[in-house]
Amino acid sequence: MENIFYYALSPLAIISFVFLFGVFTVKQHTAVIIERLGKYQSVRHAGLQFKIPFIDKIAERFSLKIQQLDVHVETKTKENIFVTVSLSVQFKISKNNIYDAYYNMENPYEQIMAHVTNIIRAEVPKITLNDVFENKDKIADIVNKALSEEINCYGYDIVNTLTTDIEPDAHVKTAMNRINAADLEKSAAEYEAEAVRIGILAKAKAEAESKKLEAEWMSNQRLEVAKSLTESLTLLGKTGISSTEASALLVITQHYDTLQSISNDGSSRIVMPGSPQESKNMITDMMASFTGTKDDKEAKEDFRKIIRFPNQQENNEFDFFSNQL
Repeated sequence: MENIFYYALSPLAIISFVFLFGVFTVKQHTAVIIERLGKYQSVRHAGLQFKIPFIDKIAERFSLKIQQLDVHVETKTKENIFVTVSLSVQFKISKNNIYDAYYNMENPYEQIMAHVTNIIRAEVPKITLNDVFENKDKIADIVNKALSEEINCYGYDIVNTLTTDIEPDAHVKTAMNRINAADLEKSAAEYEAEAVRIGILAKAKAEAESKKLEAEWMSNQRLEVAKSLTESLTLLGKTGISSTEASALLVITQHYDTLQSISNDGSSRIVMPGSPQESKNMITDMMASFTGTKDDKEAKEDFRKIIRFPNQQENNEFDFFSNQL
């Protein structure tokens, strides 16, 4: 029995040794390169794997996940303004080209940074600073396309390239802020001036419309007054009163209407003839100006014509002379 145990111990030891040093696992989204005696043997993917102890070895473990490399490149624009362009390059190792990724590229991060720097310093100096800000997505597309052509042959796939920041020199940035502030102030002043101009035009238009309506009102008022005077003169003419006497009667009536209107409206004090004698003199002067051929004496005599109303019989006691008005 002891001999059997000793014979069985050796195989068990060998199996345990092989299991401990020959069996290994590979995680998900990970790849392993196996070398045999220093020579490439195979690529192992996720799961339980086996290698010959002391003969095979794990040369490298690769993550197949998307990785990101941030690159900051200082360059100048077409107008010789220095600017720092920041990009984020997202890449991963090609699952079917892990051999080239390991054996053909020593330091992928530094080489990708070198390619991005070279592309940025070749493209940005062709455009102005404003174009750099406006076309940052276009710059990222150019970098992505050129970098893919350079890196794909080394077993790396460029997933995406993003322009994350564009930072001009501090003095240039201050000057740009001042220019933008001046432009905003200019625009604000133009808007304010336009608002004032519109207000003035609106006010002038309103005043013009008001003057137009006032003129139309005055014209209509004068037209109505003229119609009223014409009707009054026509009515008085039918009673046998001459046009001169009728005009005098209307003037006197308007004179007393004016005095009454001034007293009712509470207007400022105005000095006007108020007594009958003064009114008589005013009417006499008006009559002389109306006739234009008689002197004051003739006008006074002519002014004493008797005024009778329709259907009134001759009666000296109730006769009214025009100078009594």
